[in-house]
Amino acid sequence: MGTGATQAGAGDGRRCDSCGTLLAADNNAHLCGACTRDLRDQLRTPPAQLRDDFFDTDEFHAAFESEDIGKIFKAYRNHPYHLKRYGKPINQELLARWLGISQGLVSKLESGMKKEEYIPTLRQYAKKLHFPQRLLWFKLDPRQELIIVSRSDAEARSAPANSAIPDSLSSTPDDELISVTGMDTVELIQRMRSSSINSAAVDALNITVDQLCCDYAHADAHRLIATSKEWLNRATNLLNNRLTLPQHRDILHNAGMLALLVGCLEYDLGQSAPAEATRRMASKLGEESGVPGIVGWSHEMLAWFHLTAGNPRAVVPVAEAGIISSPSHSVAVQLYGQQAKAYARMGMREQVHEALERGSALLDKLPYPERPDNHFVVDPDKWDFYAMDTYRIVGEDALAERNAREVIRRSTNADGFVSSPMRKTEAELTLAVIAARRGDIDEASTLGIAALGGGRRSRPSLLMVASELDHEIRKGAGGARTDFSDLLADLKQAPDAQA
Repeated sequence: MGTGATQAGAGDGRRCDSCGTLLAADNNAHLCGACTRDLRDQLRTPPAQLRDDFFDTDEFHAAFESEDIGKIFKAYRNHPYHLKRYGKPINQELLARWLGISQGLVSKLESGMKKEEYIPTLRQYAKKLHFPQRLLWFKLDPRQELIIVSRSDAEARSAPANSAIPDSLSSTPDDELISVTGMDTVELIQRMRSSSINSAAVDALNITVDQLCCDYAHADAHRLIATSKEWLNRATNLLNNRLTLPQHRDILHNAGMLALLVGCLEYDLGQSAPAEATRRMASKLGEESGVPGIVGWSHEMLAWFHLTAGNPRAVVPVAEAGIISSPSHSVAVQLYGQQAKAYARMGMREQVHEALERGSALLDKLPYPERPDNHFVVDPDKWDFYAMDTYRIVGEDALAERNAREVIRRSTNADGFVSSPMRKTEAELTLAVIAARRGDIDEASTLGIAALGGGRRSRPSLLMVASELDHEIRKGAGGARTDFSDLLADLKQAPDAQA
């Protein structure tokens, strides 16, 4: 039957517009099945890493100057980039799906029947479509517009946009306490030490913890863990003050998030015993605060510990317990991903695809996160990264390569800054594995060595994937040691000074 279809296609003479493959006679489209699936996957989310000159068109400049989001949507949909990549403009229905709104609303905004002026909504649109701050008439980062009332309730100031991590940490934290909130350090400490806590102090804590969780992907682990421990200590000290019930719950929640962050960083640095103790602390704080997401993430951490320790069978029940504790939280999506990774390493292909389907179905139901760079949320980009790992392990190299290249593309922004170095490294190792399987051992070794030279990394995860690459390289080289094998051996013995 396959031969007949190919011959019919060959007789017809039509070829795929993308790859040039002969199309079957019953295929009335312009793309073959494989390219159609690729296009469908590409259209799941907006293109994330657009070059800066993408926005330097006359249509865009006029639209942004009008401060009318509808005109910007129209310029975006009809951009030549989309015409070249997809063969036609982006339609309103697809744009609406990307934004999480209705096609009717897109139509009303573009036609001028409705004008959106609510800044939080505009901010969401801009983040999802990756609009550059330089063209916007509002701040993408809400911290830059946050107004915090001072002790006299008469003086206000807005927050700077710098990172939550200080350039140096002093032995006297009172003098060097971090504040990305616009509140003076002395003022913040006085509020924290007062017999009752002003809501602005709790707001400051919320903002800082959120930023620390967003810094996880790229910040130096040693500095970030020191900063996070300082804030964890101050958050627990706050609990000794007179607090309202909502304040008590907020502070417990922030302490739980900080404990999760510290535990992840400890494990990244190879400190498995402290990481497990911190994880347990986070779980208890989640239970006390009544936040199921924290409990779910503590399960996710344990699943991660088991996976990287080479114990995939233990991952499945731990992940299942986490899903039960937080069934509608984004952590459940990542727990399905951990299950898929475990099943892949146990050679259970059917269960792999079942776990991926469940995770994808749940992710589709969840709203797009306000800050997808927060380590403790899951967005489509992060899910593609998880799928890449499972595809590589089960030997679906074409899918693994596609996802790996997309992960690398999305890990670097238009300015060349690598925002997700750990994801990028694992994607590079994935490409190296695929090269080894194709018999190109030199290319695999070169790619692997380059990947191991990255800065920010999670030591257990890196060693797990790098060991898988070493196995493929040795198999292709007839068991002989290679330069990559020697480098990996050195990495396993040396303390991780850069993690």
